[in-house]
Amino acid sequence: MKNQFNLILLIIFVVTLSCTKKEEQSKHPNILLLCIDDLRPELKSFGAGYIHSPNIDALAAKGVCFQQHYVNAPSCGPSRYTLLTGTYGPAGNDALFLRAENLANNTLNITPSMPEWFKAGGYTTVSVGKVSHHPGGRGGADWNDSTKIEVPGGWDKHLMPVGEWQHPRGAMHGLAHGEIRENASEMALFQSTKGPDTIYPDGLIAQQGIKQLQELAKQEAPFFLAIGLIKPHLPFGAPARYMSYYKDVELPAIQHPEKPEGNTTWHASGEFMKYKRWGKDPREDLKFADEVRRHYAACVSYADHHVGMILDALKESGADKNTIVVLWGDHGWHLGEHAIWGKHSLFEEALHSPLIIYNPESGNAGNRKVIVETADIFPTLCDLTGIEKPGFVHGKSLETLIENDTPDKREAFAYQNGRYTLRTDQYRLIYKEKDQSIELYDHTTPEAETKNIASKNEGIITELLPVLRKKMQQQTSYK
Repeated sequence: MKNQFNLILLIIFVVTLSCTKKEEQSKHPNILLLCIDDLRPELKSFGAGYIHSPNIDALAAKGVCFQQHYVNAPSCGPSRYTLLTGTYGPAGNDALFLRAENLANNTLNITPSMPEWFKAGGYTTVSVGKVSHHPGGRGGADWNDSTKIEVPGGWDKHLMPVGEWQHPRGAMHGLAHGEIRENASEMALFQSTKGPDTIYPDGLIAQQGIKQLQELAKQEAPFFLAIGLIKPHLPFGAPARYMSYYKDVELPAIQHPEKPEGNTTWHASGEFMKYKRWGKDPREDLKFADEVRRHYAACVSYADHHVGMILDALKESGADKNTIVVLWGDHGWHLGEHAIWGKHSLFEEALHSPLIIYNPESGNAGNRKVIVETADIFPTLCDLTGIEKPGFVHGKSLETLIENDTPDKREAFAYQNGRYTLRTDQYRLIYKEKDQSIELYDHTTPEAETKNIASKNEGIITELLPVLRKKMQQQTSYK
């Protein structure tokens, strides 16, 4: 009898210990990070009523939708640097590779990346598609050299399915059925081809992302899964069925389409103009401008469909109840505003992008209209998961904003080739280091960023410029 009693006690102890371990593991929720390339807030949930984006809109409805999120740089590489490090860094697309080089040479005190930080906290970290600047996170001529890693030590696996496109470089600017960009002038600016989602690279990325999600959901350790979709990046190619949403839709007028006067951050849309445009220029041909905008919209709907597929797979796996979902656009994109077609400016259109955070533990969904920036995401995820928050990040956690829609005075900082900007709830200040010129725009006026009011507002500049300079001093350049 005594032996039986001892056996029962032993069984109870083992079961209790097992349950305790599972409980400890479940304390840290999973993270699903969805990165979408060149996605301005051209979504119904952000006010673009003509856009067909039901899946992202559904996520926005049950999560917290940051209506005034700004990236820290208006191009892919440096923006993703800030996302993945929580710090302001170099302004070029090689930002993460420069960090990796300095890390290898031990020339600077390099702080851990976000995936590395979460890996140290017990997470399995996996990236699929374009999460860092190169899809798959490798360098080399075709972006598949495993000796050149963009985020060293960050990912347990960093994957990029290439299919007919042969390599990640080919998939990055790929059009239907394996067409690779070798000379942009010979590649169509936009395309709509009949066929399934997999005739363009994002179809494969979504499939691989779902496969990894299903595998990770079976593990006991929490996971950090990042999936990066390429569209709506140039060239604007998507299966024909997504164009059907926009065949007869009336597009809203392009806001302030004129080229700005004076010394501004305007540029000539170089990346866009390199593509085959059949002799047409949207700055002069409004019909062609509408064609471009419809194809961009089709690419948004194509990305939205894949977001829906991934979120459906998350729910089917059962991991949705313990997974924080973040949807992030890596920067904005001009669709004719300021006579620009592209990114690379410090105007609102190039820096404003979607940010949605869904925390299943929070019941406070809704829109937040506080200024926030990409650098805030790293500390936010630490707070939401219970992982220790690093002291080196430049952003501020959004946890209190997620839990409560309370006023919070914040600014967003951004940079591009020796030019710097600070966005407050009312103003945008732009400072050019080379000639020390200043632009100041008031977003409470109808003119917004079309009228430089710097000459008549020295007091405001005196207040904002020190804040901007302090952030400039925080920025790492790796020079």
